[in-house]
Amino acid sequence: MSETALITGGAGFIGARLARELLQHGYVVRVLDSLVSQVHGAARQRPGYLPAEVELQIGDMRDPEAVARALKGVDVVFHFAAAVGVGQSMYEIAHYTSVNNLGTAVLLEALAEQPVRKLVVASSMSLYGEGRYHTRDGQIYHARRNPAQLGRREWEPVDANGVPLTPMPTPESKRPDLASVYALSKFDQERLCLLLAAARSMAATALRFFNVYGPYQSLSNPYTGVLAIFAARYLHGRPPLIYEDGEQRRDFVSVHDVARASRLACESAAADGEVFNIGSGQARSINAIAEALGEVLRRSALQAKVIGRYRVGDVRHCFADIGKARRVLGYEPRVSLAAGLAEMADWLATVAHEQPHADRVEQANEELLHRGLAL
Repeated sequence: MSETALITGGAGFIGARLARELLQHGYVVRVLDSLVSQVHGAARQRPGYLPAEVELQIGDMRDPEAVARALKGVDVVFHFAAAVGVGQSMYEIAHYTSVNNLGTAVLLEALAEQPVRKLVVASSMSLYGEGRYHTRDGQIYHARRNPAQLGRREWEPVDANGVPLTPMPTPESKRPDLASVYALSKFDQERLCLLLAAARSMAATALRFFNVYGPYQSLSNPYTGVLAIFAARYLHGRPPLIYEDGEQRRDFVSVHDVARASRLACESAAADGEVFNIGSGQARSINAIAEALGEVLRRSALQAKVIGRYRVGDVRHCFADIGKARRVLGYEPRVSLAAGLAEMADWLATVAHEQPHADRVEQANEELLHRGLAL
């Protein structure tokens, strides 16, 4: 007998890809989503990329009645609903805390009355703050850049003696260092789910997603998804804007790999109570990503503009050690960056003509500057 899965926030591009993955493996899929305009546009209509077989219930995670209704007859829950964006979280504090923390609390209260076999919660690499670093003698170092250093435009983390550190892949054992309201809220989502699930003898797994990209990512949301943000700039004939010097490194993982990892976590008893990094295991600089995207979109003439500013809450380097996910989940990234960018370019060739989108990057940057969150 097939299981019924509920995906909160499932009308987003990650949730919709997961819905397709679950349908292909015999699940019945229901989605609860509020269709926020920042992601779905002013019309707030059911997105065309959400498979027709998926039952969509429109509702807010903070509404106990909507959550209880969505849970009826459900066997497993993927909790992906969240307000997303480091910069915006630093001034829309009440909103992020309400959606992410309160929304998770409402879900967990509902699960006390309607328990499920498994709860998988989407966490984030942002809770690490800076990734793992080594000193010259190989010692692990927990780095954090200070405002004075950033004010001098000295971007690389250094040790107590001012010696530059070497970035290394970040494992799940690296202690959190919460540098933004968004990171704090994702950490709370993760901990709440694991804590309450254990207290109620319910299985739960947390997945720390790194930089997810792929088709159907919102092109009009300037606060999340660097590849989508850059794509929106290129499509409007404008160069991407890059903070610091562009040599900060991240881990870009295809939405297809993330969806498969989420299903594997749901189906693995060995994953119960555990936390996993979900990334590609590869480090890429922001400059290199902008250049690669420009090439596949045939916009190489639009050179990315390195603006030399920094945003409060940003980190320098963070990329995933995915060894644990490989060992326990049997997870292996299948989509190379070249293949993922080619797929994105094919999608963008269509969306540029069929779906309205706006470039709000400069407006968002001005907002951060106005509030003293970009310097």
